[in-house]
Amino acid sequence: MRTLIFVVLLGTGLHGAAAVAHSLKYFYTGSSGVPNFPEFVGVGMVDDVQIDHYDSNTRRAEPKQDWMSRVTEDDPDYWQYETQIRMGEQQSFKDNIEILKQRFNQTGGVHTYQRMYGCEWDDETGEVNGYFQDGYDGEDFISFDLKTETFIAAKQQAVITKQKWDKDKAWISSQKQYYTQICPEWLKKYVDYGRRSLLRTELPSVSLLQKTPSSPVSCHASGFYPDRATLIWRKDGEELHEDVELGEILPNHDGTFQTSADLKPSASEDWGKYECVFHLSGVKDDIVTRLDKAKIRSNEKNSLVIPIVIVAVVVLALVIVAALGFVVYRKKNAKRPPSAVINPEVMEQLNPEA
Repeated sequence: MRTLIFVVLLGTGLHGAAAVAHSLKYFYTGSSGVPNFPEFVGVGMVDDVQIDHYDSNTRRAEPKQDWMSRVTEDDPDYWQYETQIRMGEQQSFKDNIEILKQRFNQTGGVHTYQRMYGCEWDDETGEVNGYFQDGYDGEDFISFDLKTETFIAAKQQAVITKQKWDKDKAWISSQKQYYTQICPEWLKKYVDYGRRSLLRTELPSVSLLQKTPSSPVSCHASGFYPDRATLIWRKDGEELHEDVELGEILPNHDGTFQTSADLKPSASEDWGKYECVFHLSGVKDDIVTRLDKAKIRSNEKNSLVIPIVIVAVVVLALVIVAALGFVVYRKKNAKRPPSAVINPEVMEQLNPEA
């Protein structure tokens, strides 16, 4: 069996999980000229939770979740095989960068070759989908369209690769089998391994914050899981869009998430007409917080420094891996890991330089 984030209760506790679409994604990044960064990094993600890691410095595939240790119960050689696969990709990506530098008439400088691939599975409908995309220097290069079973060249320099790959009908057939059968089966196994963690729900603590009396009021929800959540402002029961700024959902250091929604209420109106509403997918009841001046926390700079710094560090790390990296799909047979999308025997003819 093979292949860039838990049951601790925060807030009000554990709730039943609703049917959701699960995902298995791999992100591979090859780079040159990037100081203090490995020339190759590969990570696997299940439902956006990192399950493994490999880089050219350690040269070893390793689990990133305790529950991933279960994989060796079925296959003791799992991590050894994963290591071999990614060591092969490390060299392949290094070669690809040199080839693409020639195609783009480049010499020296910082360059990245990236791959993202994976599959999705809806545990209610059974629907599955797969995707594969390569990028070069932060821009799309080539991708695979599962519906048409053809490759799409995003750059003129990728046309030669598209033509080569489109001709290999046997490999394309194996890719379709991988995305629609093998990858989803492995995804189901991983979800089962990490069920207690991946399928949990945690409700957040919700606070009202305001820097100064004239600043917008921020409704801040932190500590929720998963990240399928919404945070809105309502007035007299109607959702507001004007005078509201919605923040992004950001990761916390403990694997939970946080988000915020800023409101600029009218000074002349009754603030009691406003309420902040947090909704978490799979949880029936929303968390409703009525706007009350007495409950607004102000001058909270000191208390917010630590979480903001933590979030910044986590986001930066994810940006480096995701903005530097995508992932690899490989496949040989049903007993090989989801990372084994490309058969080692045909790897040379599948690389962009072929």
